[in-house]
Amino acid sequence: MKIGVVFPQTEIGADPDAVRAYAQGVERMGFKHLLVYDHVLGADPAIHRGWDGPYDIHTNFHEPMVLFGFLAAITSMELVTGIIILPQRQTALVAKQATEIDILTGGNFRLGVGLGWNPVEYEALGKEFSNRGARIVDQVTLLRRLWTETSVTYDGEDERVIGAGLLPAPIQRPIPIWFGASTERALRRAGQLADGWFPQAPPGPKLDRARSIIEHAASEFGRDPSALGMEGRVSWRPGGTAQLTEQVEMWQGAGATHVSVNTMGASLGSVQGHLETLGMVADALGVARSGRPSG
Repeated sequence: MKIGVVFPQTEIGADPDAVRAYAQGVERMGFKHLLVYDHVLGADPAIHRGWDGPYDIHTNFHEPMVLFGFLAAITSMELVTGIIILPQRQTALVAKQATEIDILTGGNFRLGVGLGWNPVEYEALGKEFSNRGARIVDQVTLLRRLWTETSVTYDGEDERVIGAGLLPAPIQRPIPIWFGASTERALRRAGQLADGWFPQAPPGPKLDRARSIIEHAASEFGRDPSALGMEGRVSWRPGGTAQLTEQVEMWQGAGATHVSVNTMGASLGSVQGHLETLGMVADALGVARSGRPSG
């Protein structure tokens, strides 16, 4: 099982030196991948009365694709979007951006996608919120064709490309697409289309039910359920590494291929606080340090 980290989006600030220090620091500790959340815009609660979303205009978010262009030059870790809100973005442009990241990372990139929950963001980006679930099927189909075919003609329900292609081509053909999913409908789509998935429930009955839905859907569509990756997430909380280590072991027992460690929300303050905590986590989990020099 590969162990990575969740980029501390909401707490790292906008200093590129801090971003560099974090990425190179966690790589030296031996973590295998860096997972980044996506939000383009935050809503203003003063305008959107009754707003109860977890993020708003006061929440810091870096743009994953641009960030990955920077990170690809300073680290060799796998870079993972966890997730990109695909239906609020132009599919062909995502295909081009993902290709560029795949090239810059030497084929060490996973494109995690999902539907999102913020209609304010969709509106600002000129995309329909209500049919986003149906549209993502078209989008994923088109992405894979753009990554594997020289010239693409695709006339779908919501996507249209006539005799066009992109160069340079990605190293991974196609780039792995992972789904974030929680509802039954979304889980079935993941079984139908995804190379892997990000569960929204911890190991236990809810995870077992979600996995059953995904695996059944994969079988229905002639896919091998055992080939799907699964990435769990564990969160650091003050009080030591024992509980976190236990959670990681539970994910491993549940068959996870990957797990990522989230340090946001633990009042760690500076980037140094995140790194010091992750150093303790790496030691507790027996993560082998890479010895890669900073640069």
